[in-house]
Amino acid sequence: MANERAVVKNADMPKEMLNDALNMCAHATEKYGLEKDIAGYLKKEMDRKYGPTWHCVVGQHYGS
Repeated sequence: MANERAVVKNADMPKEMLNDALNMCAHATEKYGLEKDIAGYLKKEMDRKYGPTWHCVVGQHYGS
């Protein structure tokens, strides 16, 4: 994601939480190659930091 830019079309969360989520996404895409692994990482991190229960959908095939 180093050369790509995230586009947020709509978000219903505080700006700080959104920025944190975007940083987590950047880290996850660098660390994991599979969409399901990226989704799993993001879900666990959001649950840990902001409390359960988060759902995460990643990619064209919707690995979650």
